[in-house]
Amino acid sequence: MCKTKKATDASEPRPVLSRSQRTRPSHSPGAHSSSLSHSAIPSSSNPTSDLYTSSLSYTKATSSGTGTSISSRTSLSSLRESLPENPHIYHVSEIRAATNNFLAKRYSSSSSASTAACWRCNLRGRDTVVFQRKFRHKIQTSQLKERLSVICRSHHMSIIKLLGASVSGDHIYLVYEFVEGSNLVDCLRNPRNPSFTVLSNWMSRMQIATDLAHGIDYVHNKTGLNLSIVHNHIKSSSIIVTEPSFNAKICHFGTAQLCGETEEEVAVETDTSKRDTEIEEITEEANATSLRKLKRSDSGDRQFEGVRGYMSPEFRSSGVATQKSDVFSFGVVVLELFSGEEALKYRFDKKTGNFVRTSLMDTAEAATAEGSDGLRRWIDRRLNDSFPVDVAQKMIRLALDCVHVDPDKRPDMGRVAGKISKLYLESKKWSDNVNIPTGISVSLAPR
Repeated sequence: MCKTKKATDASEPRPVLSRSQRTRPSHSPGAHSSSLSHSAIPSSSNPTSDLYTSSLSYTKATSSGTGTSISSRTSLSSLRESLPENPHIYHVSEIRAATNNFLAKRYSSSSSASTAACWRCNLRGRDTVVFQRKFRHKIQTSQLKERLSVICRSHHMSIIKLLGASVSGDHIYLVYEFVEGSNLVDCLRNPRNPSFTVLSNWMSRMQIATDLAHGIDYVHNKTGLNLSIVHNHIKSSSIIVTEPSFNAKICHFGTAQLCGETEEEVAVETDTSKRDTEIEEITEEANATSLRKLKRSDSGDRQFEGVRGYMSPEFRSSGVATQKSDVFSFGVVVLELFSGEEALKYRFDKKTGNFVRTSLMDTAEAATAEGSDGLRRWIDRRLNDSFPVDVAQKMIRLALDCVHVDPDKRPDMGRVAGKISKLYLESKKWSDNVNIPTGISVSLAPR
């Protein structure tokens, strides 16, 4: 065997090997014999090209040891920063100091009023946003810490990271990382210039829809945790759009679990007692003034939190948040994304003198029933009628499936994310084909 190796080395030309290369194969005799046996086989093209390439690559790898170690440390540090951390249990004094005893100017990324007070501040050297929420159902400290550790372990590029929490009385303060960007409401409907939108092309909106679908699919199905997670706060004002690629990030992840919004037994019990009280009060006082007062008190004493237009029918009746109610809210956001209109509007009818309620779901169904012409009139006009009509039809039908009245007939978010990914690829292919070629100059001068 040794004679064969020597004969091979003597008979075939080989590049000069460095000392480190000659000593390297001694640590792995199997690999050494394999490489030598391959080198003994002649090649019709160039018998030394493969050996020279492998030798050169190995020499580069060994000669740049310092650079490799530096890059490895850099990649490890960036990886460590991207991984989920252990949850921070903040003392309420830290929150008070960071927010100037809650007297600092409240932060809002939305033009509309937020249901929860929030402040942008610096906590433990990090730029954060603190949300103040009230417990819907009191949670014990041990259970809260367990849920917090489970939720903070989750990590996805389309979800804003939860860093920690603090508890004071009936309130919980949820600390999220700050993400630079604007919410979807301001991107779609700028009050200063209604005819302008940064989402002026089809691919930007498909990117947002794809990010949202995969983010909610992760929350529902892919966290790898034993806890059944429901978001319960999906609306256009809770979605941050970042530049330059118009990626979407979902806010308020983990709020439903940490505030006790998913306790079904308590929700059903409180909702039942509330309805009984309402029936008694209505039968006792039937005049218009009392009814008006009853409606105002009812809106303030709601036992669950939600935004009109995004709440599913079963959530409005029971107050219990489920994954199917998240699917409903996602469908409304998709319809809002491609139409540019609000989920629910009231317009004044001059003939009757009353306000008529207009739902985005009703207008979308009417547009799809009219075919492609009706859909092209329904899609946001600021897209300048530049979009793949077949993809748009499939997207709107998928969104209407998500807002089905029967929760059992709504698709799972895993299936929705898969369909939207396929439609995104079709849209990307369409976009590449219709792009205006660059490098063409147009001259209006006489020839």
